[in-house]
Amino acid sequence: MTTSLSANRRHVEEVRPFQAPATLFEDLQKVLVDLIELHLQGKQAHWNVVGTNFRDLHLQLDSVVDTAREASDTIAERMRALDAVPDARSDTVVATTTVPAIPPGLLSVTQTVDIITNRIYAVVNTMRIVHDDVDAADPSTADLLHGIIDALEKEAWLLKSESGAV
Repeated sequence: MTTSLSANRRHVEEVRPFQAPATLFEDLQKVLVDLIELHLQGKQAHWNVVGTNFRDLHLQLDSVVDTAREASDTIAERMRALDAVPDARSDTVVATTTVPAIPPGLLSVTQTVDIITNRIYAVVNTMRIVHDDVDAADPSTADLLHGIIDALEKEAWLLKSESGAV
């Protein structure tokens, strides 16, 4: 039995950590900056929404913001777990996000629902674009994308339902 234990120990020592391809990190970086932009735009809308049902939407936007913030943390921490370095600097986010800019100033409830729902779908679109490559490189990371897509699409549904938008 001692020989068997020694053989098993040798085998464990030879195990190498997963080596993700650089393309996986590039894809996750795209997702990360879009999630951060959604988080920031959600807060911008939260502070500047006006009109009928303002309070309900104001509070609901916090849920969108929390979902995007938590998702960005999940993606950044996954990148670190795979030995990549996430870049969430504001200059990087501005230069690389695919999420359309939010207009300045006050936004009506209807505008806010349309804008933030559109931004959620933009982030989900980025995840769907990179999904197959992420899945091919690391199915575990693709599972994270599945959960984030589900959470964001639920937020979009709740937003649209709150305003009566179809």
